Amino acid sequence: MADDPFALFDAWFAEAQASEPNDPNAMALATAGEVGNPSVRMVLLKGQGPDGFVFYTNLDSHKGNDLRENQQVALLFHWKSLRRQIRIEGNVEPVTDAEADAYFATRGRDSQLGAWASDQSRSLDSREIFEARFEEVKARFDGQDVPRPPNWSGFRVIPENIEFWQDRAHRLHERRFFVAQNDGLWAEWLLYP
Repeated sequence: MADDPFALFDAWFAEAQASEPNDPNAMALATAGEVGNPSVRMVLLKGQGPDGFVFYTNLDSHKGNDLRENQQVALLFHWKSLRRQIRIEGNVEPVTDAEADAYFATRGRDSQLGAWASDQSRSLDSREIFEARFEEVKARFDGQDVPRPPNWSGFRVIPENIEFWQDRAHRLHERRFFVAQNDGLWAEWLLYP
């Protein structure tokens, strides 16, 4: 078989972008902190290629804290309309400041302002407090570009293995499993469903 898993990912992702009604780039991100307690949430894929899979977040969030303590993560894409999923396991590394700045500049202005206003994952006494903070930040940056907050950046998941799962009749699913090799190539085999 020996296909390139990144080429296969790109093909499946393109099909998802054409058929999924909402957020085809949504992926579940599983992390675990220092003591190993798992946590999972949905994030958005913002870049992919042979160097890994990129997402962005508040570095002081629950996931940001987990990633500081334990760089091992898992991703899951599930495209229900295509009856497919892709599982990825690996380690994260931070993106460069230049990459984070470039992506942040593409976000909508309100999303940029929200990144400044939010103490992501922290306790919030009322929605009105957050909305007031948003208005304060909006006034602070009125008439100027919104810079990337110092506690906001991204991570790249460097995959160690990638599994492609395709639904089949009678639960006789097809599972293709790729494992990264030391020489930069990938080994591939099938898994029983």
